[in-house]
Amino acid sequence: MPAPTIGHIICTTGLIALIFVMPFFYFFVVDNIEGDMIVKELREVANYVSDTLANLFFLVNSTNHGDVSLEKELIYLPSAVENSVYILRIVESGGNATKITAYLKNKSSIVADSWLIPGLKVGADNYIESGGRKVVAGCNRNGTGVYVWIRYG
Repeated sequence: MPAPTIGHIICTTGLIALIFVMPFFYFFVVDNIEGDMIVKELREVANYVSDTLANLFFLVNSTNHGDVSLEKELIYLPSAVENSVYILRIVESGGNATKITAYLKNKSSIVADSWLIPGLKVGADNYIESGGRKVVAGCNRNGTGVYVWIRYG
């Protein structure tokens, strides 16, 4: 008789252990999936801003005038990513604008980058926080170079 009783106790203990352990693995997997989705959405935002700045750069360089400045309102910029405020920044390296970085304000470890075309310099404004305000991207060419910026409009 002890064999069925021991087997029953082992299986019951294993089932109880699974009931307590499985939620931890479930929440771990859900957090990873949520983080991946946030990164993808942030990458789309960064790519949108980077593509807009590249288009403005090509338009500014298509004219022969000396000083040219163009701005474009970023109408497709979301006000939040997964109900969180995000930050867009033009990253500078050695005086040149190298990439657009988007990250959550409350979780700075979730980051997405989009590279800019070479030869751009950072203008006066290179940082915004989301939040439903109108955002403008701009490009300016003068005698010292081509400058890009993002600011509130």
